[in-house]
Amino acid sequence: MFSPQTVGRSLWRAPVVSRQLRRGIVTEADVNSARKYCEKQLQHGDYDAYLIRRFLPPAARDVYDAIRTLNLELARLPETVSTPTIGRFRIQFWRDTIDKTFAGNPPREPISILLHNAITAIKAREGGSASSLKFWILRLVNTREKHMEDQPFPSLAALEEYGENTYATLMYMTLASMSVRSMDWDHLASHVGKACGIVAILRGIPVLAAPSKPIQGPSGASLGNTKAPALLLPLDVMAESGVREEDVFRHGPDAEGLQDAVFKVATRANDHLITAREMLGNLKAGKSLGHDFEHEGEIGHVYPEEASTGVSSRSEQALRDRAFGVLLEGIPAGDYLARLEKANFDPFRVKSSWNLPWQLWQASSRQKI
Repeated sequence: MFSPQTVGRSLWRAPVVSRQLRRGIVTEADVNSARKYCEKQLQHGDYDAYLIRRFLPPAARDVYDAIRTLNLELARLPETVSTPTIGRFRIQFWRDTIDKTFAGNPPREPISILLHNAITAIKAREGGSASSLKFWILRLVNTREKHMEDQPFPSLAALEEYGENTYATLMYMTLASMSVRSMDWDHLASHVGKACGIVAILRGIPVLAAPSKPIQGPSGASLGNTKAPALLLPLDVMAESGVREEDVFRHGPDAEGLQDAVFKVATRANDHLITAREMLGNLKAGKSLGHDFEHEGEIGHVYPEEASTGVSSRSEQALRDRAFGVLLEGIPAGDYLARLEKANFDPFRVKSSWNLPWQLWQASSRQKI
């Protein structure tokens, strides 16, 4: 999730790194500079991710920082470009950048430098390729392009699919960077990621539904607004609750049916978190997760035979110790849903969180979400 207050920033104006990169050489100084850049972007634009990164194994942090900074850049596009056409050019820039990075020739851009360094480390560690990582990154880019124009989701199921193809996909990438190829862990990530995707849409309501500030001309006269307001709640839920976009744009939290619609959407996110908690409990107890993984067999979700035949309790504990940090994405989502409930499901009155670092530490220590 990203902070709406940083929407005006753009990664397009990335600092220039070492000239040695022009000859295809990435130095340690280049990598350190890129790492600091991505970390700073997360600190100011995606504070949840900035906190969570500290609970991940050091070997996974470069991938995490790179992909979360890329996600931040892509999520900002609707607010940082003047037309969808320009946004698509930017999307194509990132596709080309990803292709070059995985081909071993990263452009002079911090995200690609850090990602290239992580890919090189994965190949050296595993003696193989990082093709699955590229698949997930391109799926994230394609999904962000699909939703770049801030159109409402046609249904709650479509919103869940968005969460699967964005936030769950980010979690799959982090697991892949840890060499965790497990249907159980992908299954957990799927539910947590869907919850995070839904929560991201709820958190964005007060920002996107508010009229943008008008552009002032040299004489002080208004030249019009930069962007029309948007409401991304699922259309089927809005119809069921009697919500009209125009009413939300004009009256904000006083719009008829808005809180009912938000409640229904938030309930679905909470259901995914409850399911993930139950599944994690079953996993700790050595039981099956309780239901089948709906994405099993899809591209990216094909597992080694041993991954589906069970492992020893000691191996499972070691796997959980290594991978649990990925599930911490569910803590900020659950925290927001709790604050939303206290505000009677009025997203305009949700107060900021002050104890998220403590919640993350506690969840990590207890391995509970």
